[in-house]
Amino acid sequence: MSTGIGYDAHRLAEGRRLVLGGVEIEFERGLLGHSDADVLVHAVIDALLGAAGLGDIGRFFPDDDPAYDGIDSLELLRRAWGMIFARGYFVGNIDAVIVAEKPRLAPFIPQMERNVAAALGIDPMTRRVNVKASTEEGMGFTGRSEGIAAQAVCTLERSDGDRRFPGLE
Repeated sequence: MSTGIGYDAHRLAEGRRLVLGGVEIEFERGLLGHSDADVLVHAVIDALLGAAGLGDIGRFFPDDDPAYDGIDSLELLRRAWGMIFARGYFVGNIDAVIVAEKPRLAPFIPQMERNVAAALGIDPMTRRVNVKASTEEGMGFTGRSEGIAAQAVCTLERSDGDRRFPGLE
């Protein structure tokens, strides 16, 4: 078993969509970034890559590569997971937190969990993907609503050769 941690933060900006966990959320500003700037998914990717000893998201999906301009971060997650799965790993669990003063995220969390689980070929009913939201009560860049951040921790386990991976066999 191995554990990884991921972190990402992006500035909020006018004229951008707000996408978190693959869910587009109606809000007056969105996250600024090369891709869709989904901080939750980026933190999950970094946690998974870290647990597999493969570095970070920038190593595989650099922000100066035009191929990733505006790309759906769930697609990046699927690609990263393909590399990790090919090395014989499966996800034990993922626990993540989004830090944002606004908007209120609780209504969107179940769909975020389902989206991340689906991208990894995990049955969402197993509850191995957990997402939470928190504020910083007015402190720091997230508290001033200048940006949104996310952290994720994951555990990976090696396949024992007998385990079946629905949808990924």
